Amino acid sequence: MLDIKALKVALEQLEQEKKISHEKVVDAVEKSLAAAYQKEYGKRGQIVRCKINFDSGETSFEQVKIVIDETTVRMPVEGEEEVYEPMHSQAPLEGENAEGLLPRYNEERHILLSTAKLLKKNAELGEEIIFPLDNQEDFGRIAAQTAKQVIVQKLREAERESIVGEFKDKEETIVSGIVQRIERGTAFIDLGRTTAILPFEEQIASERLRPGERIRAYLFSIEEGFRGLSIRLSRTHPKFLIELFKNESAEIAQGVVEIVAVAREPGSRSKIAVKSNDERIDPIGACVGQRGVRVSAITDELSGEKIDVIEWSSDSRRFIATALSPAKVLSIELNEDEKKAIVTVSSQEQSLAIGKGGQNVRLAAKLTGWKIDIISGGEMIAEADKEGTLTTASGVPDETIDEQADKVIESMNVIEEVAPKNTEVENAPVEVATEESK
Repeated sequence: MLDIKALKVALEQLEQEKKISHEKVVDAVEKSLAAAYQKEYGKRGQIVRCKINFDSGETSFEQVKIVIDETTVRMPVEGEEEVYEPMHSQAPLEGENAEGLLPRYNEERHILLSTAKLLKKNAELGEEIIFPLDNQEDFGRIAAQTAKQVIVQKLREAERESIVGEFKDKEETIVSGIVQRIERGTAFIDLGRTTAILPFEEQIASERLRPGERIRAYLFSIEEGFRGLSIRLSRTHPKFLIELFKNESAEIAQGVVEIVAVAREPGSRSKIAVKSNDERIDPIGACVGQRGVRVSAITDELSGEKIDVIEWSSDSRRFIATALSPAKVLSIELNEDEKKAIVTVSSQEQSLAIGKGGQNVRLAAKLTGWKIDIISGGEMIAEADKEGTLTTASGVPDETIDEQADKVIESMNVIEEVAPKNTEVENAPVEVATEESK
């Protein structure tokens, strides 16, 4: 006979350690005992269930039969060879099987509707009719082993479901864990109840993780595969930066300030575009914090990654100009069809606009979604001379050289008309200074 008191204590301990619900633990035990009973005393195709009463300490077994008729199962035909169908094939109302046939009638699991109505007047198709079975205390060695296998399987399934449920709620957020080990560049992170994977390509290049070190990362993927549960983390994902700002800034966490776009080169430099949904709140100040304390904390978390916070604008020219900061832009010419922007800067600002290795303009292009070409004012004039046109400081072609030359001549004529010649002065004799005149 089962020691219900000892079983109850063991189940409570299991619930606390594995964080599995009481109902699922009890269900696993009951199914394991039903499988043991079926193995030892049941008949082929029989559906057996077990019920445990933890208050009285009693266990009961019952046989389940499903109400069917000739439209929901295949009735046996004389001479047809009987084919065994597994116990899990219990529902005759789920439609045809893989071969396009209805389930075969089995008197151990099925009961005709006409017969069921003799036992229960309002019986309906698909309903379950319960028949009590004799209790058996000695299940035997093989049956006990079957019960053990079933309970282990069910508890693993319940634990996996519990873990999936817990971490599904944490998907697309930051989680904290301890580096367990590193194999071929891939870091395995202990999250407490399970182990997550931080692939090499999702790690910041300048970082060197060590076993036992506690780190934070962005949980971007949860997959249930053949080998079990796979939880993947990232420290290079753009959303990791967004979540870090949410943790540091209450305005962003509450949605008052919104991060519209992010461009990252992990471990080196990032640009984020922010806007405020409340005109009283400064979006950049909310991100940077007093004396830069907020952005500094994030920079430290990302191994010194520099972060530029700029204000988002619906005006493409203004947004592009701001995205190229700290460089100052003279003019911007947009090609809407090709999504291309030609940005003019002074020769002194050109290297600053492009950045080391082209990083500044590359991040600005990612942030804005525009292809950006940087040229200096001197280059633009030199190029325009080849075309026969001059370009103003605004970056818009003005007039041809010939037209401008004509205007200069016309202006000279105007000056000549405004100031008429002094004929008296012109016709006066020139006095030459001689020794005599002196």
